[in-house]
Amino acid sequence: MGKILTSVIAAITAAVIVSSCNTSGCLENQNSLPLAGLYDSATGRAVSIDSIDVGGVGAPDDSLLYKAGMKLTEIYLPFRSTQPSTSFFIHYAQKGLDDERLNDTLSFEYTSRPYFASEECGAMFRYNLTRMSHTTHLIDSVKIVDSLITNLAVQQIHIYFRVTQEEPDPEQ
Repeated sequence: MGKILTSVIAAITAAVIVSSCNTSGCLENQNSLPLAGLYDSATGRAVSIDSIDVGGVGAPDDSLLYKAGMKLTEIYLPFRSTQPSTSFFIHYAQKGLDDERLNDTLSFEYTSRPYFASEECGAMFRYNLTRMSHTTHLIDSVKIVDSLITNLAVQQIHIYFRVTQEEPDPEQ
């Protein structure tokens, strides 16, 4: 009975060691970056916007994250792990809207805590959103889908813009 038990324990130990070995490394996203989707406030449908600059407010050096000319349907908004809040500006580069007084600002307050994912992936921060505010020049509203920001690449934030719809030509 003792030899059978020893053999079973050895087999289970070997199986655990083999199954826990991972030679492929970390395949997951190693950063916890909030992902925001861009939506039309009138229809609720995703939109593609190519005339906005997005950057960090009060960030050191060049804080521009996205430059006008890129077609954006979603944007990553990196939080500062050493601060309890981060703010972003959205500048509209479209003719007639290209005025800094029309910039919108998104501000997020959160708690951050380190999280050890695994030996391959290492540690990262997780953020828990506690408060959010925004201006309303062209942003109609902002919805927090999930207040826990992890390394999963899913939209936790939906930004709803007032966008003009092209009217069909009545002569056609």
